[in-house]
Amino acid sequence: MGYAHEYATAIMHRGRIPMEPADHVPNWADGPRKTKFYPGSERLPLPADGGYPAAATVARGLTGTDEPAADGWTFDLSALSGLLLDSYGLTGRRLGVQANTDLDALPFYPLANWSRGTASGGGLYPVAVYWVSGASGPLPPGVHHYSPRHHAMRRLLTGDVTGEVRAALGDAAPGPETDQYLVLGVKYWQNAFKYNSFSFHAVSMDVGALLGTWRMWTRARGGALAPALWFDEARLARLLGVRGEEEGIFAVVPLPWAGANRAADAPASAAVARRDEERSRRVLEFAALREMQRTTSAEAADRPGPGALAPAAALPASPGRPARPLPEPAPLTAGVRAALRARRSSFGRFAADHRPLPAPELAALLAAAAAGARLGGDAGAAGADALARVYAFVNHVDGVEPGVYAYEPGVNALRPVVDGAPGPFLQKNYFLANYNLERAAAVLVPTIRTHAVLDAVGDRGYRLVNAMIGGVAQATYTAAAALSTGCGVALGFDNISYREELGLLDTDEQPLLIMLVGADRPAPADFRFEIA
Repeated sequence: MGYAHEYATAIMHRGRIPMEPADHVPNWADGPRKTKFYPGSERLPLPADGGYPAAATVARGLTGTDEPAADGWTFDLSALSGLLLDSYGLTGRRLGVQANTDLDALPFYPLANWSRGTASGGGLYPVAVYWVSGASGPLPPGVHHYSPRHHAMRRLLTGDVTGEVRAALGDAAPGPETDQYLVLGVKYWQNAFKYNSFSFHAVSMDVGALLGTWRMWTRARGGALAPALWFDEARLARLLGVRGEEEGIFAVVPLPWAGANRAADAPASAAVARRDEERSRRVLEFAALREMQRTTSAEAADRPGPGALAPAAALPASPGRPARPLPEPAPLTAGVRAALRARRSSFGRFAADHRPLPAPELAALLAAAAAGARLGGDAGAAGADALARVYAFVNHVDGVEPGVYAYEPGVNALRPVVDGAPGPFLQKNYFLANYNLERAAAVLVPTIRTHAVLDAVGDRGYRLVNAMIGGVAQATYTAAAALSTGCGVALGFDNISYREELGLLDTDEQPLLIMLVGADRPAPADFRFEIA
């Protein structure tokens, strides 16, 4: 067994056995920037994208096909600009009154909290987006870093190095023949200064949330993205000029591009020479984080074959109690862009005990969560679509008795697991003070057989597991925004207690996230501050 098994076990038990260093306190005054900074690099503002089609709805983005449409929708610079702005660009300032611990700081500009379409653990946004472009692009070929705060590209290298990316992807790589790629890296210190050893668990979900947004955004327009999670990571780290122990390369997304050529050959010596400038005077290292980067990158190029994940598929539902049908899911007719702009965390504003959630909306949210587990690309080809299961802890839903249920997406039904109101259990096993879980309409809990995944595809499977969970969270957030209902996602809960409550102790099924949904209080104190 690799180290990822040990780390996964420690994550599950951290509510009872703190992970080292247990006495870590973030040094906020010496914290890192919320983005990478390349001083002296040329900044290229991205253009307006010309609007987002009304027909590109959340429903189409979540449930559409992964096959490209017959009209062959492809990216150009304008569409790439829209994708990046809607997913990771700054779209507004958060000034609403809520129950999170950062409320007192929000009015002060240096501590401002900016809204983005994609969620991120702790609002830290550690994912770095690189655009590696070839001759078919509108700019001279090269490597750029996306600067979310400027909605612009920073040129890091001039020259066509797309052949290096193509070579790093290897044989049988997913996606179209192209010379345009988005590469996702994670600068660990950007998150680890706060979350220390827990950081790897959080940032790997951030990657999945961003991939989920991109796939939803593109699918709704009739396109398709097929991300690669397996590739020669060391080769790409060298190309991007990053040290592997400081920044992991988590995904490569080949872009279907208008007029794209096959990736060019590139000299092996080509590499980014510019370096990110760190703000923190002191950067700490955490042994668990360093070891997880090492072990999950060691066999990064060993892409699993078709069906490799079949042994790790979600176990069949227990036949003990009959399933209870849900009504037809509420339609998700809002546009993807509008829903991403409206997405927010409720942070203590739930009031479902006074305004229960309609059952069709619960059905829609459950269906969205299940759809969000589809990553596509090489993960999908290996069988990842069958890995996740979703449970629902129902507090206040019209037409659904309070209790704990297993969701069965194939028949749109709930199978009872535990009878009775789950509110006291939920609140007892939540670590933070920013939510009253008893006031949420329901709490959705995705699970995956993490150890079975690691047995099937090796330690890099840990990145896959958490990317899927990140995609589930992002899909649920976006669907909730489309329904104008509240949503909040949290990792601060006792995983073992949830395993006990769900009767999972005799299995390797692991609850990895809790997603709270339901109506917020009407007319909350807020301030509109859109900037996009």
